[in-house]
Amino acid sequence: METIHLETIIDADIKICFDLSRSIDLHQISTAKTNEKAIAGITSGLVNVNDYVTWEAVHFGIKQQLTSKISKVEPYIHFRDEQLKGAFKYFVHDHYFKEQNEKVVMTDSFEFSSPYGLLGNIFDKLILKKYMKRFLIERNQTIKEYAETDKWKTILHPNSYSTQVIP
Repeated sequence: METIHLETIIDADIKICFDLSRSIDLHQISTAKTNEKAIAGITSGLVNVNDYVTWEAVHFGIKQQLTSKISKVEPYIHFRDEQLKGAFKYFVHDHYFKEQNEKVVMTDSFEFSSPYGLLGNIFDKLILKKYMKRFLIERNQTIKEYAETDKWKTILHPNSYSTQVIP
């Protein structure tokens, strides 16, 4: 099993960062390079606990589908998505949020493994870990860009957010 840890510092309200991270619509914008689309389950808006999403995308030149479930949600602190069905043997993606020095620290912990035993393990180490890290960095940069500008208002309803820090 491989694990990717990423930290992204965002100068925005924690609630906006948390909700942008749960947004199906922003996810599709951030993954445009792989033509990722939500095709079943929750296909727009924000995911919540026990929701599932089936994604269709092109990775490594192959059209694939992956279904994940949101298994945990602690508002403004943490949420987890886990693969139910797809190309991975296993994946769990934890998203953590904390306020630090008047900014938000968004932390990803992405654990995964491929099928096919030893060959899958070699593929994970030599190719997939680097590919997935780049994929997550691009996604996080999109979240950061939207959160730090007024672009978030095109994704989230602006009247439901204040600029006050959430206790």
